[in-house]
Amino acid sequence: MKTQAQQQPRPTVTSPEVAADGKVTFRMDAADAQDVQLGSSGDIPGAVSEQKRAMTRGGNGVWELTVGPLPPGSYRYGFAVDGLTVMDPRNPRTSESNERAWSLVNVPGAQWMDLRDVPHGAVSEVHYWSSALNRFRRLHVYTPPGYEGGGGRYPILYLMHGAFDSDDSWSTVGRAGFILDNLIADGKAKPMVVVMPHGHTAPFQMGQPMFGDFEEDFLRDIQPQMEKRYRVHADRANRAMAGLSMGGGHTLNIGIPQVEQFAYLGVFSSGVFGIAPGPIGGPGAGFEKAHAAILDDAKRRAGLKLFWFATGREDFLVETTRATVAMFRKHGFDVVHKETEGAHTWDKWREYLHEFAPQLFR
Repeated sequence: MKTQAQQQPRPTVTSPEVAADGKVTFRMDAADAQDVQLGSSGDIPGAVSEQKRAMTRGGNGVWELTVGPLPPGSYRYGFAVDGLTVMDPRNPRTSESNERAWSLVNVPGAQWMDLRDVPHGAVSEVHYWSSALNRFRRLHVYTPPGYEGGGGRYPILYLMHGAFDSDDSWSTVGRAGFILDNLIADGKAKPMVVVMPHGHTAPFQMGQPMFGDFEEDFLRDIQPQMEKRYRVHADRANRAMAGLSMGGGHTLNIGIPQVEQFAYLGVFSSGVFGIAPGPIGGPGAGFEKAHAAILDDAKRRAGLKLFWFATGREDFLVETTRATVAMFRKHGFDVVHKETEGAHTWDKWREYLHEFAPQLFR
């Protein structure tokens, strides 16, 4: 038998609603629910990972919560309805993290990452066969404005995500496509192809190994296939790699042993895990020992035009970054090291991409 709330016509619900002042109102039509909470992946200021915020039930059975004002940017969220985690049924915009999907809201107000009236590239979902892992895998690829109708070749950037994200994350919550579109339109960055792989090769939990299989997948399958499939210059001067957190570790694990293949390396909120005390273990001092011959080979690193690190001062990996930078400088690497305000969050990583990309392929 239907409840009285179910028998009545349900109200029209708009969610999320972004106000001009940056405040965001979330709504959920759940007339029979006893408790509805707003959940965030940590993107919404004040709502850390797994922390939920209580919503208020209106007389029409619609639950509501207003947060903010929020700084311009994209934010992932979901609802917990009587303990059941659900996405926002009124919002078709989504973003994937590690083994999970979220609803996505964008707060405009930053010209460098807003959707603007400029030529736009395309972000494609690409499937490929991984001989290293013996299965099909997925990645995302950004091609710049004009790629489809032209015949020229482009430089290539491999852009890696972090431990709690996926290959979808940079182009959704990270807004990488819009950032590149705007930089290119403003003449601040070279048109480039950006490959955004999936850095996990198995379901991930903290404390489990993050490295090894992906590096093999990248070298054996991702790089050869992408540089054959897309019109790119497959040479060192036109090849870059960057990544955040776990992806910064991937960048070091791939980019240093193959340093003669990359002219640009970017490490965001990361370093050699374990090189400094912290919550994440890793090779630590073993990285330096394992790569001693490469670290001291001045000829091999001579073509590395930019080795760029950026981390927030409140980031739990800031000491890891500092120790990593000191280690590379000890071996003669010309390292650019930038410390900013902020922590281990997407608002910083979008800013780092916006600053890193214009320095490429000059």
